[in-house]
Amino acid sequence: MSGGSVPPTTAVALTYQLLLRQLVTRGRVAALLTVGIAVAVVAWAVGASDDVTDPLEAAIGVIAGLGFTVVVPVVSLVFATASLGDAREDGTLVYLWLRPIDRWPVVVGAWLAALTVSLPLTVGPLALATVLSGQSGEILGATMVATVVGVVAYTALFVLFGLAVRNAIVWGLGYVLIWEGVISAFGTSAARLALSGYTRSIVTRMTDVELELGDQSLVAGIVVPLVVAVVALVLATRRLQSMDVD
Repeated sequence: MSGGSVPPTTAVALTYQLLLRQLVTRGRVAALLTVGIAVAVVAWAVGASDDVTDPLEAAIGVIAGLGFTVVVPVVSLVFATASLGDAREDGTLVYLWLRPIDRWPVVVGAWLAALTVSLPLTVGPLALATVLSGQSGEILGATMVATVVGVVAYTALFVLFGLAVRNAIVWGLGYVLIWEGVISAFGTSAARLALSGYTRSIVTRMTDVELELGDQSLVAGIVVPLVVAVVALVLATRRLQSMDVD
């Protein structure tokens, strides 16, 4: 519905408020917070081990290997795919359709709702992980920048997944575990299509600790995921415009 009479900012706020209430459930928050806390525990164990020869490198290895490969994408996946997916199932999206609202504010509102829930569930545990590793002075800033950039990009991408495919959680996990976790390690071209390579690059450039796939510049590490986020939201809007909502 183009040319809607509801102002875009009002439409974004309305969508955001409706979807945020749906996304925040005890089960989701508890399960995903547990995953993040588990990474913090691993970081503490590594930091406390006497067998580690380079504590800084070991701590960054945990953050990159578990935080940027598991926590950031999986948390973003769960909430972003649910943002509009749940709304379709329970009729909330139909309620929005009955109002004179453009489609792009609905997408932006859904993305902001997913972002609002995903950020504290990723930033908090990974910040705790850096502290428990004993290396927070060296890696806290880099970890926070990379986490925020990663969540911004992943949530936008998975909002698109939620509209573009059925069983978006399954497809999203396939992308995270197979493409980003396995295929990207076998070639530079594939790595350039993996968001985790850019978050790793941020950490590499800000700490001078080399990480696998972290060979992009700091500017590319930040800018490329943000461009991906914008493109994904544009495509999600186009997809939503072409959908019939029952």
